Amino acid sequence: MKNIYLDHASTTPMDKKVAKAMAVCQAKIYGNAGSLHKAGREAKAELIKARKTIAQILSCRIEEIVFTGSGTESDNLAVLGVMRTNKSFGNHIIVSSIEHHAVLFTAESLKKVGFELSILSVNRDGIILIDNLKKTINDKTTLVSIMYANNEIGTIEPIREIAEIIKQIRQDRQNRNIKTPIYFHTDACQAAGFLDLNVQNLGVDLLTINGSKIYGPKGTGVLYIKSGVRIEPIIFGGGQEQGRRSGTENIVGIVGLTEALKIANAKIKTESVRETKLRDYFIKQVLVKIPKVVLNGSQEKRLPNNINISILDIEGEAMLLWLDKYGIYCSTGSACDSQSLEPSHVILALGRPYEFANGALRFTLGRSTTKKDLDYVLKVLPKIASDLRKISPVNVKMG
Repeated sequence: MKNIYLDHASTTPMDKKVAKAMAVCQAKIYGNAGSLHKAGREAKAELIKARKTIAQILSCRIEEIVFTGSGTESDNLAVLGVMRTNKSFGNHIIVSSIEHHAVLFTAESLKKVGFELSILSVNRDGIILIDNLKKTINDKTTLVSIMYANNEIGTIEPIREIAEIIKQIRQDRQNRNIKTPIYFHTDACQAAGFLDLNVQNLGVDLLTINGSKIYGPKGTGVLYIKSGVRIEPIIFGGGQEQGRRSGTENIVGIVGLTEALKIANAKIKTESVRETKLRDYFIKQVLVKIPKVVLNGSQEKRLPNNINISILDIEGEAMLLWLDKYGIYCSTGSACDSQSLEPSHVILALGRPYEFANGALRFTLGRSTTKKDLDYVLKVLPKIASDLRKISPVNVKMG
């Protein structure tokens, strides 16, 4: 029995160097970073060191880094924190239709309590239309939240172009003496390790990172908050993280997250090239070997490790279980939604019919993935698809 893990978009195995760094920290650091005694000072020193390292990678100030408990928490803090704080100036938020539910559901919760919400549609590749964004922004728009790269289909959004629009809107408001601030947040959880995270280059005001997507520990996250952004905490208590995220800092987890981000940043070029070659090979082969298969998302503007296909006339869940029997681990979409019977909101947002979403599979490559692994999948997958189609009542027309 083989064990081929192709679900790196849901979570990654911890890097051995990360585990070692955490073990060393666990053995030596036990104090509360808020305490004044030696044990507390040692913990605080580790916290400061980690904050400096991440600030260097993101090209920002150390005080602009906030440690959280997950990517979801970071997204929640960005959306809720900005909108609640600035409600007296503007109550309009814009998100895309393919956002992770950590953003989408949070934005929808704001709508229920009186905020205005606009959800931007995307084209068939999953890319937002810049002209639609321009038309949707009004004088009450306070936050635009568009993910850097989608977690299901791997589509990369035009973040720099969006940031430039926000910059122009901000300048126009100043010229017209409009007090409503406007900020740009991007969820970069999937982008980390593959794409540039320099916030100066990106032009974003808030950026989310998740430790478990970059071979780091689960339950760790970062939110970059640009100086001057008014934001209200969503967790209250002792006032840690400069009052923006209360709770005793998870020093061991933060050390692991920091080490993981260092390694991921160092491997960006080599891993992106390597995994892109494997990705393109797999896509080409699967489209040839299995009839009635479509690629979801953009071919060109796509994360190096992402392959999302719809195998028509079968259910993705059935395919998933059969692949699992062969030791192949992938997913039908976001792992956060795996218990839901609803079809992927991302695939439907592309304008695909329900049957395409129902037959979607996501293979996401990682550092350990080899061509041999993919050849094994390509050997097993066609037979499973053929067997399942023989008992399927569905027959979708192509074209």
